[in-house]
Amino acid sequence: MRRSTISLCGLDIPVIALDTVVVGTGCAGYNAADWLYDLGRRDFAIVTEGVNMGTSRNTGSDKQTYYKLSLASDGSDSVREMAQTLFAGGGVNGDTALIEAACSVKSFMKLANLGVPFPTNVYGEYVGYKTDHDPRQRATSAGPLTSKYMTQCLERSVRGKNIRIFDQMQVVRLLADDQKIYGLLCLDTAKADSENYGFVLFACNHVIMATGGPAGVYENSVYPESQTGSTGLALEVGAVGANLHEWQYGLASVQFRWNVSGTYQQVLPKYIAVDKQGHAREFLLDYFDDPARALDMVFLKGYQWPFDVSKVHGSSMIDIIVHHEIFDLGNRVYMDFRSDPTGLENGFEALGTETYQYLSNSGALLKTPIARLQKMNPKAIKLYADHGIDLYHEPLQVSVCAQHNNGGLAVDMNWQTSLSGLYAAGEAAGTFGTYRPGGSALNSTQVGAMRAAEHIAYSTPEIEPDPSALCAVLGQAESLVNQVQRMTGVYGNSNVVQMRLDAQRRMSDAAAHIRRPEAIAKTRAYLDQRIANFEREICLSGPQEIAHMLKSRELLLAQSAVLAAIQRVCDEIGSKGSGLVIDDQGEQLLPTLTAFAFRPGKPGYEERILQTKSTKDGFVSEFVPVRPMPQGEDWFETVWNAFSERTKRVYQ
Repeated sequence: MRRSTISLCGLDIPVIALDTVVVGTGCAGYNAADWLYDLGRRDFAIVTEGVNMGTSRNTGSDKQTYYKLSLASDGSDSVREMAQTLFAGGGVNGDTALIEAACSVKSFMKLANLGVPFPTNVYGEYVGYKTDHDPRQRATSAGPLTSKYMTQCLERSVRGKNIRIFDQMQVVRLLADDQKIYGLLCLDTAKADSENYGFVLFACNHVIMATGGPAGVYENSVYPESQTGSTGLALEVGAVGANLHEWQYGLASVQFRWNVSGTYQQVLPKYIAVDKQGHAREFLLDYFDDPARALDMVFLKGYQWPFDVSKVHGSSMIDIIVHHEIFDLGNRVYMDFRSDPTGLENGFEALGTETYQYLSNSGALLKTPIARLQKMNPKAIKLYADHGIDLYHEPLQVSVCAQHNNGGLAVDMNWQTSLSGLYAAGEAAGTFGTYRPGGSALNSTQVGAMRAAEHIAYSTPEIEPDPSALCAVLGQAESLVNQVQRMTGVYGNSNVVQMRLDAQRRMSDAAAHIRRPEAIAKTRAYLDQRIANFEREICLSGPQEIAHMLKSRELLLAQSAVLAAIQRVCDEIGSKGSGLVIDDQGEQLLPTLTAFAFRPGKPGYEERILQTKSTKDGFVSEFVPVRPMPQGEDWFETVWNAFSERTKRVYQ
């Protein structure tokens, strides 16, 4: 690592030269850094907005899942079978699916060896269970905080190797031409009131973006508030997006952001709505003629948690009803665990066979949802208690929220983006497709980070970049620094937060799981106007808001790109995956439960990926065929020779 200084717009800006920079301190970022070190690299560092921020450390579910190849003796499996499951979800490239399957055991065992407490039986087998879109029992879990444990164990390994971490360092601009990455412009948020506003330049040959998904796109979100993502920065400099329209939306608590999937639904809580006058009612009874059918749909929400167009007359009807109660009728919606819902007055016999058997096998045919939850998953109760919510004595406010972006940046089989030297790992990479098995995202964080680190180590020498190489793209940094100088010349009443909230609210209203083409077009025009007039419209109260202002700028770019993708799908495909397209004629979504009009989806969607690119006229999207599933090279001597040649920088 070499340090120097450069003059930009009359300011002295520190320059740090490194071979590789990893951006992010979640389980993908830490894993990338850990692998780089183990592969012999030393001239690299981690850059992060905040070590304790991000989704990996601060989110989970009732039983957060890690999806991997089956390792127990009671079920056959193979790499190709798991790859086919990933590939069959639609919108997935065959090579990345095969790699995520092939490398799942290696990545999983590394975590287990680092101390993540994945459970085994008395014989040491990692016994699994079935998760959504999983034909086998490949899933495992270390409990509600699986990704937090992963992050902590990987961080401990990274710190034990004395890998450098630049904390409180927000990336505000990628520096790249249309071919490759050259560096990063960052803001040291602890030095915003200094003469150079805290700007720092990183010159580097490689960047691994492990910044999570574009978490700040929507108002209704279960992402932790500390997570916003940086996808817009990569799209801005020409990196291609993939499937940015594909999201996972589902029921989540709103006071403390957490998914209410799995056991939270399977214990059959009572759903109540409270109107503006404070009157409460058990509202599912207004939509289902048979209370037992309503309860069966609630139960199915447990493992069919993500909203799915194909289930709008099944379990996903619960999401639609909740959306209707909140956004059309203006009510607050709660899940109440304190007393049984209507339909259980005479016991559990009226329930469907699947619901009854699950509760019976779990020993949970008990009075009240909270008693059933205590029996089946006491950690799920403690989780909320630790955040000041007592499920024994108060209901839990919920909404339908964005939880995960199944798209991201388009990557090749080494998780390299369309720009040479720029990699994306974890949710920042668009590898998930339409119907991913639950928990496959955690596996992808580990596999993608490892593949990026391996490709850098195997294919390039470790050399310190010449900061003068930045000259080709220095104008991009100068432009942003100059803009900040102009915008901080006069301070006033801040509108930074309000502008962000307005954009997020419009996105949730127009283009979340319920998508209205007319509203989408209006929202896209609104966003494009905000981007074009950003400098004139934004107002800061002081230098402490520079970081927030630049984050809002990045989010506008991400929102515009997401809308470009959603609009293309609405126009060409219709309702598919996570998006129900409603032709907006000013009517409420649910005049009745069984009769509401939505635009049906067209076939051929699953064999394509929607790519989104930045142009001088904004973002444009087009469909491309998925890359097919590769045929494996299975002659050992041939594979051995190829491996030896590919890895000779490290192992010879």
